[in-house]
Amino acid sequence: MTENDRTLPPEALDDWAAVLRERFALAEDDLPIALILDLARDVANGVARPAAPFSAFVAGLVAGRAGGSPGDVRAVVAAISELALAHRSDPGT
Repeated sequence: MTENDRTLPPEALDDWAAVLRERFALAEDDLPIALILDLARDVANGVARPAAPFSAFVAGLVAGRAGGSPGDVRAVVAAISELALAHRSDPGT
């Protein structure tokens, strides 16, 4: 597999999301692809690229502990994105 084969447009994730939904009995709303990709972008640009998958994991962990609803996920992702954007603009970082 070449590097270009692994770089997919966001809509190409639909097939992978379907596999994950089937395997783990998840609903469509349980996998907000655009929201998570936006989180990864904000963290990668505001903090560092390696912080993006780590932050996505943290978002899932915190949202799960908060109850795991789609609203919980959106709230946690918004908070992490906000932190990442503030981190980028903080001259001390």
